[in-house]
Amino acid sequence: MSNTALHVARTGLDAQNNRMRVIANNLANVNTTGFKRDRASFETLTYQIMTAPGAPSSGDNRYATGLSLGTGVQMTGTSRIDTQGSLQTTGNSYDLAIEGGGYFQIEMPDGRTAYTRAGDFTLSPEGQIVTGDGMPLVPQIQVPEGAESVTIGQDGTVSVKVAGENESTELGRIETARFVNPMGLQSIGNNLLIETQASGAPQVGQPGLDGRGTLRQGSLEGSNVNIVEELVDMIETQRAYEINSKMISATDEMLRNANQTL
Repeated sequence: MSNTALHVARTGLDAQNNRMRVIANNLANVNTTGFKRDRASFETLTYQIMTAPGAPSSGDNRYATGLSLGTGVQMTGTSRIDTQGSLQTTGNSYDLAIEGGGYFQIEMPDGRTAYTRAGDFTLSPEGQIVTGDGMPLVPQIQVPEGAESVTIGQDGTVSVKVAGENESTELGRIETARFVNPMGLQSIGNNLLIETQASGAPQVGQPGLDGRGTLRQGSLEGSNVNIVEELVDMIETQRAYEINSKMISATDEMLRNANQTL
């Protein structure tokens, strides 16, 4: 029985250690553009059924509750909390924020499409709108040389005014994607997410339609991490870890006393 208690306490230590890692990652990305905080999810391990509820006890009597012993806990996964981060005005023409649902589409070097909420874009030497890592926005927008100003509407329409011309020229439209289950997207780093079977296929279209948020030029979406909430979770996790450590110490003392007695 004592050995089982040691195992249960060990699973508690592992689970709380993983939760602390999730919290640490949230706090580390408190200033990351478009970052969405993660939440750890837990579930019980298999129960040992010593006596099933309703099993015969004596005569015509049956156990009302039974006897079940748990074997511990495990972290089943992390859920990304997709609440809107605060919008910060930057004044940069190529900074974009999505106000509402949806993701920007990014073409990765291997040709696959990734998705992001981070809209801190810039221009490549060839005049394409790209991420800080040089990956182009999808669909690609080519800004001509000599452009004086670039205007991006809430519906994603990109217009440019070239020196010597009175009228603005429309270059194209930035499209965004939404997913049935955005929490099913897989994080791969660099503020990028990729499609999985859990997320479903992307529904691409004009910003502002079918659940896709509108664009705001000259702004960036900040992280949705709440520092106070994360600190409270950190203290709670630390206390839970300490209690499981004390459980191991208490169980070890019980075993030592039993060995000395026997």
